[in-house]
Amino acid sequence: MSKRATATVFCTVVQYFAWNYLLEIQNEWLNSELLLILDNNAVFSGPCKNRILFQIQGTLVAPWDYRSLGNSGFWILFQKVSRLTVSGGTVDGRGAGFWACRRTGSNCPYGTRSITFLWCNNIVVSGLTSIKSQLSHFAVARCNHLRIQNVRIIAPSNSPNTDGVNVQDSTGITISRSIIRTGDDCIAIGPNTKNVWIERIGCGPGHGISIGSLGNGLNENGVQK
Repeated sequence: MSKRATATVFCTVVQYFAWNYLLEIQNEWLNSELLLILDNNAVFSGPCKNRILFQIQGTLVAPWDYRSLGNSGFWILFQKVSRLTVSGGTVDGRGAGFWACRRTGSNCPYGTRSITFLWCNNIVVSGLTSIKSQLSHFAVARCNHLRIQNVRIIAPSNSPNTDGVNVQDSTGITISRSIIRTGDDCIAIGPNTKNVWIERIGCGPGHGISIGSLGNGLNENGVQK
């Protein structure tokens, strides 16, 4: 076995049962590499009293049937978690089937973002590779003090709506030292977002770094430094 794929969570507050999704992962052999397949939407919920390390060694893979993830909008969701570090490994969204459905105009599901952070604080994402997400690779909403660094985000140039990082309603976001090659925005900064720092990003193919879409709501807050 050339690589060992594990997902390890350290948290002394074991009563938060949402983390038990890790126990339901199935194994699949491919080219002598052990892949871990998350067949359903996974929700990892807090709060948790101590620091959390979510470490991936190997690859987490979405199911072959893109319809099995439904219309929730997310594949892996972290919500109401503080002091979390997500480190290493690869996340493969297997988005090709979903993109093909969208191109044909068929009755397609909404699609999923590979990793979503919602109502989270003090988060670090480092050394992770995200490939072929159905929609955005990383979605950040209602978060404070989140840092994404040294990541690789890859999707074909003709893959629709595959933003690298999509941020809105958040404060204190840093994105640095990363390579983002997608079919849509490398980084999209949405409404009610403040104090965003972006540096040393290799962007392209893709639509660059954008601010928007803004103005969809009558009382919508804009983007601030």
